[in-house]
Parts: sequence; structure tokens; C-alpha cells
Amino acid sequence: MKTLSFLLEKEFRQIFRNPSILRIIFVMPMIQLIVLPLAADYEVKNVNLTVLDHDHSTYSARLVQKVVGSGFFKLQHIATSYAEAMTSMEDNSADIILEIPAHFERNLIKEDEAKVLLAVNAVNGMKANLGGSYLNSIVRDFNQDIRLDWLVMPRQNPMPLLEILPSYWYNPHMNYKLFMVPGILVILVTMVGSFLSALNIVKEKEVGTIEQINVTPIKKYHFILGKLIPFWVLGLLVTAIGLLISRVVFGIVPVGSLVLIFFFAAIYLLAVLGIGLLVSNFSDTQQQAMFISFFLIMVFVLMGGLYTSIDGMPAWAKLITKFNPVAYFIEVMRLVVIKGAGLKEILPHLRAICLFAVVFNGLAIWTYKKRQ
Repeated sequence: MKTLSFLLEKEFRQIFRNPSILRIIFVMPMIQLIVLPLAADYEVKNVNLTVLDHDHSTYSARLVQKVVGSGFFKLQHIATSYAEAMTSMEDNSADIILEIPAHFERNLIKEDEAKVLLAVNAVNGMKANLGGSYLNSIVRDFNQDIRLDWLVMPRQNPMPLLEILPSYWYNPHMNYKLFMVPGILVILVTMVGSFLSALNIVKEKEVGTIEQINVTPIKKYHFILGKLIPFWVLGLLVTAIGLLISRVVFGIVPVGSLVLIFFFAAIYLLAVLGIGLLVSNFSDTQQQAMFISFFLIMVFVLMGGLYTSIDGMPAWAKLITKFNPVAYFIEVMRLVVIKGAGLKEILPHLRAICLFAVVFNGLAIWTYKKRQ
């Protein structure tokens, strides 16, 4: 125990006397947690719209007014020809072209149907998909409105109406920050646990202090624990600070137990610290460790369910996410913070993270080469 206590004292002294590490551990995650949720907005607003109205009728004017009045679209240009409208799309001043054909009002009244053309700039796929979906929905609502206007109101309405009353459970106001902030906090904790622990060990390789440790009678598991425990404590501290920022800045109060969050975070940090230690075993320089860690973080983020739903991924990608510890913690954070899940609901995720912790740390100890 004395050996381990000396190693821990050395590690904590080394961390706290380096101002740059403290800024990386505490200041950067705070700034990122405040800024990123404000930028990562799932809502698409201010979609640039060009209107090409060949009809110039009352109904076509009502349709344009309804689209612009929705708040999602910004009318940038009223074109006089399709070539002119396409020019606005080609120079990126328009995201969607709404073309209203000639005789739009006449066909709508006499033939009970009319067509409009939506030309969508799909370079930005997400904006095109959501913008086109919003515009389709507005056109359907417009169609419903004018059909109701035409009805002669008898004692019973001859047109059956189906009214939808949605109820959004756990996130009634569809606040995307409530969905994004817990996931971003998981990524920041992962970076502190895996990235910095790997750089810390590799730095000692570069300056030569690890060679001095290698010739001492310190056991391998003492060395691993001495490197793991300080960043484990700091990771829990970053989790606490992140939850505090979530509450103060975004007003997010976990519905579930804070004890459960920290318990899962403690196990999770053991797993990601094992990844960091494993990376350091196969890296001779900090540059190598940074490239490997960057590759892993990119995979963890993009295939962890933070920005895209895992259910919407292809089968092979879903299989890969089974080996992604970040995906488990993101889901657990959202379940506990938003839904108020208990231990029983997150137990399968807890088992998986425990297995990751055993495997990664076991491999880190096994692959660490200590010179006798």
C-alpha cells in the first residue's frame, strides 16, 4: 500500500503543478459543455425560399403567406421564371424553390386538385430533408384549411375529421438541449479519461522518467493503479461539474438518481481509462497517442448515438456499437436524466460496461512491458 500511495502522491503532484493540464481537464470541458449544446440544434429554421408564382391568384398568395408565416422559412426571392429561380439555388441564396403553376386556383376549385413543385437543394442533406418535410406539412395544412372553407356547414359535417393530439412523454416541450447535454457530457468525460491518461503515460516515456520506474521493484498492477486512480477521480469531478453546469446554465435537473449516475460513471471511467492505458502501451510518442485517441474518439462520437439514432444505422453499424462503451453511457445518461430510469432498467448496460472495464484493464496490464 505504501508503494501505491507514493505513486498516487507523485501523480497528483505532477497533475496539479501543470497549469496546462488543469485547463484541459476543467476549463475546456466547461466551455465545450456550454457552447456545444447551443450550436448542436436539431431544429432547422430560416430555410431560404424562392417562390415562382405563375398563377398570381388569391389562393397562391395565401399559400405563400402561410409558408412564410410558419417561421421556418425566409422568403429571399420572388422569381419570374424557372431559370431565374434555379439561379438563386445555384448561387446558394435559396434552399427550396416553391413553384405554383398557372391556373392553380382554377384547378383547385373546378377539379378539386392542384399541383405545386418543390425543388430542394440537397447539398446539405439534413436541411433539405427537414425543410422539405416542413414545407410538405404546411401545404397539407393549407389544403385542409381551404377544403374546410368550402364546406357548407349542415347539421352534421359530411367530411370526417381526424384530429391528432400528440403527447410527448419525458420531454414534453421537445427541448433538444435536454437530449444533447447529457450526451455531450459523456463525450467530455470520455476524453478526460482515455485521452489524457494516454498522453500522461506517453509523456513519461518521452522524458525518460518511466525508465526509472521500470527498474524499480514496483509491480505492474501498482503502476497501472497509480496511473488510473488520479484520472478516475478527476473524471468523476468533471462529471459533477458537468451536471452542475447543466443545471445552472440549461436548467436540466436529473429526474433519476444522482447516485446511480455517479455509480455508472465510476464503472465507465474504469473502462475508458483502460482504453487510455492500452493506447499508451502501443505509443512511443505523444503524437502517436493523439492520433490513435483521435481515431477512437471519432468512432465513439459518430457511432455512439449522440447525433444520429443507433436504430437508424445499418445492421453492420449496429453490431459495431455493441463494442462502443460511449453508446452505453449516452443511453444511460439520457434514461436516468430524462426518464428517471432505475438500476433495473440500466442493468444490461452496467453488465456490458463492467465487462469492458475488465477486458481493457486486463489487456493494459498484460501488454505493459516492464523491464526487470
